[in-house]
Amino acid sequence: MSAESPEYSPFFAVMGASAAMVFSALGAAYGTAKSGTGIAAMSVMRPELIMKSIIPVVMAGIIAIYGLVVAVLIANNISEKVTLYKSFLHLGAGLSVGLSGLAAGFAIGIVGDAGVRGTAHVRMYVSMYVCVWWASNCLCELSSLCVL
Repeated sequence: MSAESPEYSPFFAVMGASAAMVFSALGAAYGTAKSGTGIAAMSVMRPELIMKSIIPVVMAGIIAIYGLVVAVLIANNISEKVTLYKSFLHLGAGLSVGLSGLAAGFAIGIVGDAGVRGTAHVRMYVSMYVCVWWASNCLCELSSLCVL
């Protein structure tokens, strides 16, 4: 091992991959659960709108896929001779994607829950869809920037 790549340097890269996956999955789980409770509450009154209200649940699930993609990209770059600098870059990328996935999951869950309950009005549905799309889109942009 050299001074640039000590034996503990792959640890930080692995932690970056883990953070990307774990935090994104937590955000996706929260978004799915919160939107799902909104669907359950809304389906009592308007059961014909259940399929229309699935969009926040699907968008929340996509967050975990973003985290998985970044985790795989980081894991493919890990070797025994990875430098400490590159390991810290992987850690930063994993943390930023993972924590933004967690925040996006919270945003999708809260907006999806409130939006699904108000889907009786067309304007409410469109505004809910736009808010959910923007929350997911911000994560997608950050994921692509961190990996580059």
